[in-house]
Amino acid sequence: MTLSLNSAAALLSEHNLLREIIHGDDWYRDAAHLDNADSPFAAITYDTRTIVPGTLLVCKGRFKPEFLDGTEERGLAAYVAETDLSSHTGKPGLIVNDARKALSLLAAAFYDHPERELTVVGITGTKGKTTTAYFTQAILNAYGNGRCALFSSVDNCLDGHTYTESDLTTPESLDAFRMMREAVDNGMTHLVMEVSSQAYKVSRVYGLTFDVAAFLNISPDHISPIEHPTLEDYLYCKRQIIANCRTLVLGSECRHIGLLREDAAAHQVPVSEFSVFDSPVQGERPATCAWPADETHRAYRLQVNGTDLGEFSLDLDGDFNYKNALAAVAIAHAAGVPADAEAMHALTHTKVPGRMMQYRNGRTNTVAIVDYAHNYDSVVKLLDYVAVRYGERNPRITLVAGSAGNKAIDRREGIVKAAQDRISRFVFTAEDTDTEPYEDICRDMAGHVTNTDVAVSTIIDRTQAITSALDEAQADTERTDVVLVIGKGHERWIKDLNKHVPYEGDDCVVERLLQ
Repeated sequence: MTLSLNSAAALLSEHNLLREIIHGDDWYRDAAHLDNADSPFAAITYDTRTIVPGTLLVCKGRFKPEFLDGTEERGLAAYVAETDLSSHTGKPGLIVNDARKALSLLAAAFYDHPERELTVVGITGTKGKTTTAYFTQAILNAYGNGRCALFSSVDNCLDGHTYTESDLTTPESLDAFRMMREAVDNGMTHLVMEVSSQAYKVSRVYGLTFDVAAFLNISPDHISPIEHPTLEDYLYCKRQIIANCRTLVLGSECRHIGLLREDAAAHQVPVSEFSVFDSPVQGERPATCAWPADETHRAYRLQVNGTDLGEFSLDLDGDFNYKNALAAVAIAHAAGVPADAEAMHALTHTKVPGRMMQYRNGRTNTVAIVDYAHNYDSVVKLLDYVAVRYGERNPRITLVAGSAGNKAIDRREGIVKAAQDRISRFVFTAEDTDTEPYEDICRDMAGHVTNTDVAVSTIIDRTQAITSALDEAQADTERTDVVLVIGKGHERWIKDLNKHVPYEGDDCVVERLLQ
């Protein structure tokens, strides 16, 4: 489809988004009255700095009318906005009820609907999205000769093997459809993408139907004035994926599962479920299930629709990752991979950057773990892992952590609550923020510490914070020390004042200090 003023207006009208078209003092219901209404747009953008001749500009979010000043000289062809901006430009304006929804629809059309040429898998949930996405991509790549793309909160991959660091869990709609088109042009047949609650809250995936959607779990997160005011709103946004998919994969232990099943039934979406059990499968069980294959829980047996896939042992540490592996198997099966395909075992050696990365200094009995844990549940699971693997050594545990600024305020108390009765020392430090000072975030976290037996330090510089924790750990060569560095993983930046400031990366800092 070639996108023009005429076809854009028709598309927006079809979806009941178009209010009117404004050109100077003239207002219209359609574009037929305008000159060059069928001329194709050369580009589409939501950033006035990237305007080139023939550009359609979508004015979304905190757009200021004065941003339009001077854009005609650079080639603005038309704009889309929720209000009349003709006082700042003589170009036609498509006035809509929702600019973000309009952007998603127009982006899909501009890039000629690449989603229709892909099997698109969407994964949502509070925990495990990234790991499950990597596992699923590994299976689909193994089964489809390396033709599966990936959108994740860690990396994006558009050719099946090259990974570049991402900015958002779910890309802005325009960026998502542009990358989908590139993936299709690269020969990709499948796409696995994480779908955040914000993706539905701000319409990043509006109009997109997932061939397979997975709903892993739900627990309180992202609750703040600028994200979700309540858990109900958070869950409601995530639930929208059910109405926008063809097949649903659902974690049987998910909270509010009755509601999710009702959603699927209401939208006539077939459901398959998965679950991990403590003992071999007997009686009525979900079609996809797993149970420990040994007493150490370092290997599991998987079963799909009665087919025993045998024993799975992951290179990625953490028993909780077997649930993510099971989810990936269920998703891949729903996407067409036979239960007994050898490709199912591709996740065995899959690593996820920044997830459960372990480093050791044998001379000092120091273990450091770098992980993206960032809320109550993920910190509990990380500490459970430490208890299972190192508990008999009675380790001294240090947690190096910050928390996001300007959002997800509940995480700060959650991280402290999960850890304070199980560790020896907190080191609070910088993480990502927009405008909220790092010092205020750390002070807030420290204020939630009620256990007087745990030491508390605040070191804003993240590299220095990690250095302090590791120096103290290595000072005692007799005792086992475990240093947990959470929140940033392998990211090479820290967000400050809405800008990405270069940063060495938690993994690199730890590896360098323990060499």
